[in-house]
Amino acid sequence: MKLSLTHFEATLIFALFISVVLGIVTKKTDKERMTYGLSCFGRFIATIFGLAWLMKLGHG
Repeated sequence: MKLSLTHFEATLIFALFISVVLGIVTKKTDKERMTYGLSCFGRFIATIFGLAWLMKLGHG
């Protein structure tokens, strides 16, 4: 079985996993972990879309 992901799907999974890890290792309470993890994930998504627009503008 071969797993085939698009670049976008792979980036979303990467952002999800990194956000979970950052939330777990940097905060002490469950509420702080959840808030920070969601915040990181949102920032990753915003950065992904921002960079995508820059790449689109750069390529014309």
